Amino acid sequence: MRPIAVFRFSPTEGPAHFAQWLDAAGLPWRLVAIDEGQPVPSDARHFAGIGMMGGPMSVTDALAWIDPLSRLLRDAVARDVPVIGHCLGGQLLAQALGARVRRTDVPEIGWIDVESTDTAASDAWFGGKRAFTAFQWHYDAFDVPAGATRVLTNRFNPNQAYVIGDRHIGFQCHIEMTRDLVETWCRTGAGEIAAPGTDARQSRNEILRDLDARLIALQTTANGIYARWAQNLRR
Repeated sequence: MRPIAVFRFSPTEGPAHFAQWLDAAGLPWRLVAIDEGQPVPSDARHFAGIGMMGGPMSVTDALAWIDPLSRLLRDAVARDVPVIGHCLGGQLLAQALGARVRRTDVPEIGWIDVESTDTAASDAWFGGKRAFTAFQWHYDAFDVPAGATRVLTNRFNPNQAYVIGDRHIGFQCHIEMTRDLVETWCRTGAGEIAAPGTDARQSRNEILRDLDARLIALQTTANGIYARWAQNLRR
């Protein structure tokens, strides 16, 4: 089987639970470390699927790798090579397909609920859940690409996830979280959560409260999402 290409854009935002799930499922994957200067592959046909992680940058930044990655993503969608994007990854896929990405009026940081907007998608992708608590840490937000279906929303940013052709999925929220990832972000982003918490931007204490239970619940949901996405991998 061809490997799944997993794009990392920052050393602090690795594949985490996504990689754990791929390994447990016995699916081969190859890390493309953009943060280390690795080049963007040019042909989606070399991969069974493409996964993209988060990052502190914006898709509107003048970064040399964004245009070649956008071409690769359009090639993947055209060739039915499944794509999954987490936060920045979801924004990159949306922009590659012509949707707008912009600064949000309400940045989100912490454990925040998202709700399903589509019953069929909820049954297919989220195990029938109509809502679950995801992790958030973002300052940008995407519009839903033309031809995509919005499948998750919340009260702060209405576009939390979209599906294209029942094969590609882009998230604004994070579903790949592990304890190490949460603790790393709380450390590296300490200045962003130093003020007293709000509903949309939680304090460090709130983010770490009941962390293990929150992670178990999120990872259970993520396992179902990853399994559904993997059904369409190119063998």
